Amino acid sequence: MRFELINNVKENEIIGRTIFDKNGRPLLKKGVKITSSYIQKLKDLGVLYIYLKDDRLNDIVVEDNELQSLKQDTMYCLSKVIRNIGAITQSHIKDCVNSVSEMIDYIMNMRDINKSLYEIKTHDNYTMLHSVDTGANTAFIGLALGFNKDMLNELVIGGTLHDIGKLKIPISIIDKKGPLTEDEYNEIKRHTIYGVEVLKGKHGIPKSALRTILEHHEKLDGTGYPYGMKDKEISINAKITSVCDVFDALTSDRSYRKKFNPTDAYELILSEAGRSFDERVVTAFKETFSIFPVGSCVRLSNGIEGYVIKQNQGFPDRPIIRILYDAESKQRLSNYYEIDLLDNTSIVITMIL
Repeated sequence: MRFELINNVKENEIIGRTIFDKNGRPLLKKGVKITSSYIQKLKDLGVLYIYLKDDRLNDIVVEDNELQSLKQDTMYCLSKVIRNIGAITQSHIKDCVNSVSEMIDYIMNMRDINKSLYEIKTHDNYTMLHSVDTGANTAFIGLALGFNKDMLNELVIGGTLHDIGKLKIPISIIDKKGPLTEDEYNEIKRHTIYGVEVLKGKHGIPKSALRTILEHHEKLDGTGYPYGMKDKEISINAKITSVCDVFDALTSDRSYRKKFNPTDAYELILSEAGRSFDERVVTAFKETFSIFPVGSCVRLSNGIEGYVIKQNQGFPDRPIIRILYDAESKQRLSNYYEIDLLDNTSIVITMIL
């Protein structure tokens, strides 16, 4: 299976992994032949990449229907909370907590998987889907930091519900295309307080989750909101959620800007370590999520092009590359070879092709 940026996809190629629409429903199923109209539609929907069938890379498997299904279950439960924001029942909370628990169980069992930054984003719908993606990603980082199941439950509940307070912000402010006024921005910043007000006292919502909702926009240097808290005043769960929230927000289209390339968003997260984000959390983020997706074609600093076939845990920018073509003639090699960038430190990846 081959990862391909949407701008490089050609007609008549075969989809290797089902593509989902913004609501989590199958859009184009695995095995479908690509047409020019499909390519244009995917571009219109803001799809960055797809996976294509490729006999040269048959040993690369990236399908993860189970996690996709569990995310959809969580989105369904979260949608009931959202629809009943003014009258949330204990049943709504219980269903949401149970679905989060099932997702955590699965993620704990797949702990050895090094997820690509291009793959951890499910969709670009900026309500339930952002929340569920953020919640799932906090679980991966929590595992890297040694969290047990109970700790992960509290972490992911807070991560999944972190933006629930935005539902009390007028949609005219949330979707405003131009710059916000000072009053509008101050109202946006109150979503952390609104979120706590909505969920406080609800059975099944741990106090640590309420802290996450309140503190996930605080920064280590005290420049965050709502209270300008600093380093040790901020809970570890909020610190984890902050990194996942910012990454997912940067890589989503917003009403006032286009999304960042995942690699650029990754570099921004790393650059803010010790200032906006906790260094230990950023290190876990770096060790958990790889930069270059398995199956992607990359160019190396020595001019050779090849395909990422395996990640090296803890070294997101140094995967194993399979070389299928001669660098000069561009002819297919009768016997491919592989370069492990962990063993060849003088070589780096310069770009995804």
